[in-house]
Amino acid sequence: MLPDLNRFNNEPEFQKALKEMFSSLDKSVLNDKRYLDNDIFNKIIEPDRIYTFDVKWVDDKGVEHVNKGYRVQFNNVNGVYKGGLRFHPSVNLSILKFLAFEQIFKNYLTTLPMGGAKGGSDFDPKGKSDAEVIRFCEAFMKQLYPYIGVDLDVPAGDIGVGAREIRAMYLAYKDYSGKSDCSLTGKPLDLGGSLCRTEATGFGVTYFAEQALNTYKNTSLKGKTVVVSGSGNVALYCLKKVTELGGKVVAMNDSSNAIYNPDGIDFEILREIKEVKRGRIKEYKEKYPNTEVLNSKDIWSIKCDVAFPCATQFELDENDAQKLISNGVIGVFEGANMPCTLEAAELFIKNKIIYSPGKASNAGGVAVSGLEIEQNKKGEKWSFDDVDHRLQGIMSNIFNNIYHTAKELGDEYNLVKGANNYAFKGIADKMLNR
Repeated sequence: MLPDLNRFNNEPEFQKALKEMFSSLDKSVLNDKRYLDNDIFNKIIEPDRIYTFDVKWVDDKGVEHVNKGYRVQFNNVNGVYKGGLRFHPSVNLSILKFLAFEQIFKNYLTTLPMGGAKGGSDFDPKGKSDAEVIRFCEAFMKQLYPYIGVDLDVPAGDIGVGAREIRAMYLAYKDYSGKSDCSLTGKPLDLGGSLCRTEATGFGVTYFAEQALNTYKNTSLKGKTVVVSGSGNVALYCLKKVTELGGKVVAMNDSSNAIYNPDGIDFEILREIKEVKRGRIKEYKEKYPNTEVLNSKDIWSIKCDVAFPCATQFELDENDAQKLISNGVIGVFEGANMPCTLEAAELFIKNKIIYSPGKASNAGGVAVSGLEIEQNKKGEKWSFDDVDHRLQGIMSNIFNNIYHTAKELGDEYNLVKGANNYAFKGIADKMLNR
C-alpha cells in the first residue's frame, strides 16, 4: 500500500521531500509486489527514532536561555546514522525530517556504509560571542552524547555549524562520554579531521557538473559564466573549484544581498569577508568598487551558462527557473539540500536543462565525512590529493549510476528520476533483506 502523504500537511518541508521522491518513482518500483507485501513504502517514510530536548545555556551577561535540540535518526539499513547538525532559527522537526530522509538516499549514492540522520537546534550563532556559542555547543552535546558514537550515529556540520562549533562539541563529547572515537566528522585536523573536508561539498558539486556537461553537451566549465547562490562553505569552495577549472563566477549572495561583478569574483577576498570576518557579502564592493550590490533574490535574473544553488532549501522557485531558462542557462546543479522547488525542477527537466538533485550532486561533503571515519578507524592520515582523488571518483560514480538509470527509464534528462529510483531500490532491497 502506498502512503497517504496528506497526513504530513503540518510538516510541509518533509511532505515536499516525500512528494519529490514518490512522484519520480517508476511504475515498476511502485508496483513491486515485494515492496507492497512488506509495506516498504510506509516503513521507509517513518524515522527509526527522534530525540528532542531542551538546551539550557548562559549568555555573557549570566542570563540563562533555552533552545530546542533535535536528532532524527531516520534509517540505518545502509550503515551508521550519518547527517549534519544545523543551528538556525528556522530549525524544526519538519525541516529535519526532510533533511534526514534525503540523507538516507544521498548516503546510499556514495556507496559508503552510512544511513540517514539529521539534527540541530533553533539556536542562532549569529550575533553571539565565541564564548556564548561554545557554551551552547557544550550544553547541546550534554543532551546528545548518549545517543551518538562511531558505531551508532556520527553527526557532522551543516548551516550554522562550522569548525568552531564542531571543535566545541567534539571536546564536550569526549568529556561527557570518556571516549575519543569518531563521534563527529568535519573535525579540525588536530582532533582527527580529514584534509579536503572543508572543500568537499563545493568541490564535489563542481566535479559532478563537469562530468554532466561533458556527457550531455560535450563541453566543460571552462569559459562558462556561472552564478553561485550562497556564500557559506559550499558556495565558497564551489567558487574556488569553478575558477580553477576555467569558469567565471560573476554573482553570489547571502541572506541580505547579492553581488554581481562581470570580471568574476575573487575567492580569497570573499573568503576573508565571510569566513574570517564573518561579515556581509556587500562588503565585497569595498575591495572591488565596480561590483553591483543587488537584492539577494535578484541573483537568478543574472545571465549565466551554469547555476549552482548552494544556499538553502527551496530558494529557487518556478519564476526564478523561468528567468534562468530565458537567459540561456544549460545546467543547474544543486549544492544545497533541495534548493529548487518541485515546480522549478519540473520546469528544468521539461526544457531539457541539465538539472541535478542535491542528494546526488552535493553528496561530496558526506562522502569525505565517510572517508574521515575510515581514516580514524584505521589510524591513518591521507593526503589532500588522495582524499580529493577519492572524492572525484565517488562523484563520478554517482553521476554514472543515476545517468544510466535515467536513460534506462527512457528519460535521459531526468536525473531526479535516475537518482530516486536507483537509491530507493537500493535502500528498499536492503530493508527487505533485513
